[in-house]
Amino acid sequence: MDKYTDSYLIAAASSDGIVVNQHFGRADRFLIYKVCDGKMYFTDEVRYVEPVCSGGDHNEEAMYRNIEKISDCRYVLVSRIGQRAADMAEQNGIVPMELPGMIEESVKKIISYNQIQHLFERKI
Repeated sequence: MDKYTDSYLIAAASSDGIVVNQHFGRADRFLIYKVCDGKMYFTDEVRYVEPVCSGGDHNEEAMYRNIEKISDCRYVLVSRIGQRAADMAEQNGIVPMELPGMIEESVKKIISYNQIQHLFERKI
C-alpha cells in the first residue's frame, strides 16, 4: 500500500484498544488502522515493539527498530511523543500525532487533517 494515496495506515499506541493512552517511548504495541476513502477500518493487526523509554533514558537502536515496524504507516497516533522520536518518525515519512482520547475520535481528526493537507494537491 502506498502511504501517499487515499488509502493509508495509522499506527495507534493503546494499551486497551479503545483509547490512545500510550507515550511513544513506553508503548509495547501499535494497533493498525486502515483509512480508505475517508473511512476507518481496524485491520486486526497488532505490531509489538520494544518500549524504548526507561527512567528517562532512551534506547536509540530500539527506537529506530520500532519506527521501522510502522514505516508503512502515514501517521503514528500517540498520547505523547518526544522530540527525538518525532524527528525520527518524520525522517521516515511518518507524521506523529499527539491526540490522546478515544481511538475512533482521534482517527477522525487525522482523517480531517489529511483531507485538508491534500485538498489543493488534487486540483493541481
